[in-house]
Amino acid sequence: MMLPIVRIDYPAWIDEIVDWTRPYDEDHQRMRLAIALARENVLREGGGPFGAVIFERASGLAYAAGVNMVSRLGNSVLHAEVTAIMMAHAIAGSRTLGGEAGYELVTSCEPCAMCLGATLWSGVSRIVCGATRDDAMRIGFDEGPVFEESYAYLHDRGIEVERSVLREEARDVLELYVRRGGVIY
Repeated sequence: MMLPIVRIDYPAWIDEIVDWTRPYDEDHQRMRLAIALARENVLREGGGPFGAVIFERASGLAYAAGVNMVSRLGNSVLHAEVTAIMMAHAIAGSRTLGGEAGYELVTSCEPCAMCLGATLWSGVSRIVCGATRDDAMRIGFDEGPVFEESYAYLHDRGIEVERSVLREEARDVLELYVRRGGVIY
């Protein structure tokens, strides 16, 4: 039996959206990039309506990005946050994003249970979220067991969390996905 190989590549269009050389200095700029990735993923029918970016906190540079690839690659764990974290680890050549550089995850929607767990162990020091868990569940996504205590747990471990940044813009992408007949899983 030949062992399978799992390969995860960025969609070809990612460099059209992400400017890897310019600093994104404010939360709103960073969130707009995550939302733009989510929207483009919907328009190109690449997967679910979610985008995420790992930023270097001090420089504001985008370090890695992710979009939901569940449908495109047929893999249930390839949520935007997980793909961004995986790409960041590959770039860093390390199992952690902790340390002096300081990284943050900006995601177009509050993470599901799986992504919240991945975020905890990734080493990022901050999470910035757009749409809420309720927004995602309202259109039919199952976000799993995420509670206010989940966020308290992150806080107790030194991870800052900012929620509902540009929520309406992020929620609009979720609604666009539904209008375009996107698969809810």
